[in-house]
Amino acid sequence: MALLAQAPSRPPAAPDHGAIERASSLRHLGPNWYAAVMGTSIVAAAGAALPLSGPGLRGVWEAVWVLSALMLVTLLAARTVHWVRHGDQARRHLLDPAVAPFYGCLAMALLAVGGGALAVGPGVIGHRAALAVDVVLWSVGTAAGLAAAVTVPYLMVTRHRIAADSASPVWLLPLVAPMVSAALGPALVPALPPGQWQRVMLLGCFALFGMSLLATLIVLPLVMARLFRHGPLPLTLTPALFLVLGPLGQSTTAVGHLADAAPGVVDASVAQAMGAFAVLYGVPVMGFALLWLALATAMVVRAFRDGMPFAMTWWGFTFPLGTCVTGAAGLAGHTGLAAFDWLATALFAVLLTAVAVTGTRTVLGLARGQLLAPPQPVTR
Repeated sequence: MALLAQAPSRPPAAPDHGAIERASSLRHLGPNWYAAVMGTSIVAAAGAALPLSGPGLRGVWEAVWVLSALMLVTLLAARTVHWVRHGDQARRHLLDPAVAPFYGCLAMALLAVGGGALAVGPGVIGHRAALAVDVVLWSVGTAAGLAAAVTVPYLMVTRHRIAADSASPVWLLPLVAPMVSAALGPALVPALPPGQWQRVMLLGCFALFGMSLLATLIVLPLVMARLFRHGPLPLTLTPALFLVLGPLGQSTTAVGHLADAAPGVVDASVAQAMGAFAVLYGVPVMGFALLWLALATAMVVRAFRDGMPFAMTWWGFTFPLGTCVTGAAGLAGHTGLAAFDWLATALFAVLLTAVAVTGTRTVLGLARGQLLAPPQPVTR
């Protein structure tokens, strides 16, 4: 106190309006922004899975992966600032049934960038570094995904107040995260010591597959019932219909990758059964994915005609489509049918268009200060 009394009086410092504005602009930065990382990263992974060859293509996938990694680092830092400076808003997000499911996107963003590191990253940072990045991000992402898969449904049961007509494909997000772990985990099996470690990893990924699949089979009928009984989703949420493709494409990808990793890890009979399951499961699920894609596209066209505005929900067009690309590419390898290669390539073309349009609109929205503004009421 004596030191304060002896200090010369000074005029109060002028507030740093720029810093205040930057801090407040993060107040409405929700976990849904991780979808942009997922949608960007899946381009690299899907491109690497396709039977495409051409000068510079590998470099393109590497550049896209680097971009997604930079986006992830930036977003993790921004979300940390959000929790520190706007903890009240962050807690409010957890208690909001419309926002809380997006916490599954954090796990999937970590997993997607980690998987991309092993798929295309060795050409950028070397194999050892790429493997280390994937091990860390897969481990952290899987832990975050399991936490979201338990915590979000728990909050929905105990804390959220959910209206009868509010069932949404967004509910699938925390449940799909373990499926992403199941699809990307098999790539790490060869890096583990032979024997128990490899078998635990392989069968653990199979358990993650089952966990996510059964949870999806519980929630998806609720979404269908909501559509049949209460009509289309609000315009801004219509792109969320594409989220249903996520568990379909990712589960098809998962069984294919598990079958690829099985030989030499489990008994030959089990490995053969897993190879057969990859086809017997993947083909009908991919058929349903195409049916849902047609339905969702028709609903989006209708929403466009009714004036659907741009929102971050447009990133829902990207990652789910990418999982269908990798799923179809896996089926091409397991069936030997060129038709699946053609399907994967056609879906990849749609994915590129969706990412280009959504990414451009996101950059423009950020530059204009629209996307970090307080949320507006959802309208039909």
